[in-house]
Amino acid sequence: MGIRKINPTSPGQRGMTKSDFAEVTTSTPEKSLLKPMRKKAGRNNTGRITCRHKGGGHKQAYRVIDFKRDKFGIPGTVKTVEYDPNRNVRISLVVYADGEKRYILTPHDLKVGDTILSGPEAEIQVGNALPLELIPLGTIIHNVELIPGRGAKMVRTAGAGAQLMAKDGNYVTIKMPSSEMRMVRKECLATIGVLGNAEFKNLKIGKAGRTRHLGIRPTVRGVTMNPCDHPHGGGEGKTGPGGNPKTPWGKPALGRKTRKVKKASGKLIVRGRKR
Repeated sequence: MGIRKINPTSPGQRGMTKSDFAEVTTSTPEKSLLKPMRKKAGRNNTGRITCRHKGGGHKQAYRVIDFKRDKFGIPGTVKTVEYDPNRNVRISLVVYADGEKRYILTPHDLKVGDTILSGPEAEIQVGNALPLELIPLGTIIHNVELIPGRGAKMVRTAGAGAQLMAKDGNYVTIKMPSSEMRMVRKECLATIGVLGNAEFKNLKIGKAGRTRHLGIRPTVRGVTMNPCDHPHGGGEGKTGPGGNPKTPWGKPALGRKTRKVKKASGKLIVRGRKR
């Protein structure tokens, strides 16, 4: 992927950069792998806003991604590399030898015409999915399962890659992109390689309207509100929060831990990302 600058024909265009989509080979998605996506605008099943600053945005269809990679022993050929509006990494349409079509996340250096394979007998090459116990130490991986057979939950963003550090008994130790070290069951599947589209983080939005196209609504600062609307509100002229920062509902906003229960997977973290 490359980044192209836009000619400064307007103030919004002046600071804007876009992807050149050089790796994308088609603009027509596979219809059998599309699902409708109804917008919720940040509201739950009772209609109340549970996540603020969401709404609007361009109409999108969901692409069904194969996170399980459970077609063992059946080779698949990469037919297209496509843009996915729901994620920052490109997706590839894979056609398997038995005729089935599936989308996968596109790792760096995977191209149209390449053959990929899943299962214990797969080779150590980009795009192949294997159990962690069969992957050599030091290998860069992505699309990592947390529970065997549940599908990949970790390392799925553009440019991300984890490293296999150690093997001990029924667990392997992985260094995550956040520098966290955690143990995962050796039966869990992972895909070889680092995910593509790493330059995504260098894109510049350029104008407010482009953010609205993404479905993100404006954020209003608490200090500009009235006292009835926010704990930071009120006062003459520009004033600070006046004490510890708070959420709109009066809860401490910085430094207070909000995790109520310890997650079962937390005991497998060898070293946290916050040292």
